[in-house]
Amino acid sequence: MSRFICFDLEGPLSPQDNAYELMKLFPQGDMVFEAISRYDDLLTLEGRKDYEPGDTLALIVPFLLYHGIGEANIRSLAQTAKLVEGAKELISRLRSRNWKVFCISTSYEQYAFAITQRVGIAQEGVACTSFPLDRYAQMLCKEDWLRVEKVEKEILSLPSNDDERMKHYLDHFFWFELPSTELGKIMEGIRPVGGRRKVEALAKFAQDCGQSLSNFVAVGDSITDFKMLQAVNQAGGLAIAFNANEYALPYASLGLASNHVSDLSPV
Repeated sequence: MSRFICFDLEGPLSPQDNAYELMKLFPQGDMVFEAISRYDDLLTLEGRKDYEPGDTLALIVPFLLYHGIGEANIRSLAQTAKLVEGAKELISRLRSRNWKVFCISTSYEQYAFAITQRVGIAQEGVACTSFPLDRYAQMLCKEDWLRVEKVEKEILSLPSNDDERMKHYLDHFFWFELPSTELGKIMEGIRPVGGRRKVEALAKFAQDCGQSLSNFVAVGDSITDFKMLQAVNQAGGLAIAFNANEYALPYASLGLASNHVSDLSPV
């Protein structure tokens, strides 16, 4: 009889934060990313309507485009990214024991498909963020570039500990200034697979297998995973928080801290 397990990617399978590494490809990109990531946390915690954890991956797109980051950069990072110790061996062992293995990741598709291929998860078992970045770059004009240049300078000038000021500025930029622009249209079409969208992806996998979530094991570690962990836990399945932060841990059936993901085997 088959059994079913679904992994998050960044954390349980690879320690690298792909979006952060992409932003580091241009000067002070790490600082811009940290501000946007903090803003993402604030929006999630306030329960902003139609906003899901992980939508950071949509919010950083203007900056990736402005600095000429493309799909080739994403694929290149995927080829050199480290894997969590034991990830490939664990997936192989699970498959040999008749487990159906899935991955649901907020990561961009170019990264998620490459990493899951490296650990042995079939592409049809992967749900991730569709991201035709190169096509987006052809849709923008000088006015868009000037707009991004201005907001980037403003972000870098804001005090890093002033959440209220930062949130006020980014609220205006993302939700009032951008929607009527070509950039806004691009961002509206990007739907990072985090939060509720991870639950929807898992439900689709379960439906395709003719199973309920009670028969699934889910493994996650962060704010993008807590709704998936919660759904599996409440359904009677096993929700595992692997090296998890404070956003994911409360929603899991159990937590595991380890440098070696194959330590999940006894569970």
